[in-house]
Amino acid sequence: MGASDRRIASLLRQIATQDVVVLRQEMAVAKRVAAQAHVVEQYGFEYGEARREGHNKQVLAVYLYRDPRPEARAREAATIAAYPDAGMGGPVPGLRPGTLSPVPEAEAAVALLKDRIGYDVMAKAADKGQKRFAYAMTGVAAAVFLLMGKWVEGMAVGAVLAAFLVGAFRLSDVRRQRVADRLTAGGFTAVTDEHGRRRFLRPGQQLPGHANPFA
Repeated sequence: MGASDRRIASLLRQIATQDVVVLRQEMAVAKRVAAQAHVVEQYGFEYGEARREGHNKQVLAVYLYRDPRPEARAREAATIAAYPDAGMGGPVPGLRPGTLSPVPEAEAAVALLKDRIGYDVMAKAADKGQKRFAYAMTGVAAAVFLLMGKWVEGMAVGAVLAAFLVGAFRLSDVRRQRVADRLTAGGFTAVTDEHGRRRFLRPGQQLPGHANPFA
């Protein structure tokens, strides 16, 4: 059994035994995570949220929740019937044989999932609390120089870091808006969650509750 089959087998064990499936991968392979999330959705789950975890926040964690609606249960039954050998060397819904790459007909759905995941991660990074913390650290760095009596260096460090943060946050806003435009064009609806963050949901989907997005 290859690495891809082992990964799919692990996903199927989560699907069979849990109402919440969690995918964790390095941030650099977001498309691969999106492709796996697409597979999980074929078994009656729905994408819920994504965030950075782990040391230095370098791990992307994607959470999918079991959808109790009849159409989701029908989708799961159809997938199980059509792909009885998934995870055991047989075909996997939406993936090229022996890989974690999407088949051509699944590319569009995987791209939208990748955008939803990316948007949620960027939205949390742009949270007001995160911005306040970043500016506070800039102030601390400048204060260290000032306390050492290096007034010119302190003012320069503060100005340079502040300018960098302003530029970085603006660039993030532009990137986030581009993703939002693609999601809107893809039929997703923008809503605001309890933390004031903008989220994109497919028609009929709800924001995550205490256990899942259908609670």
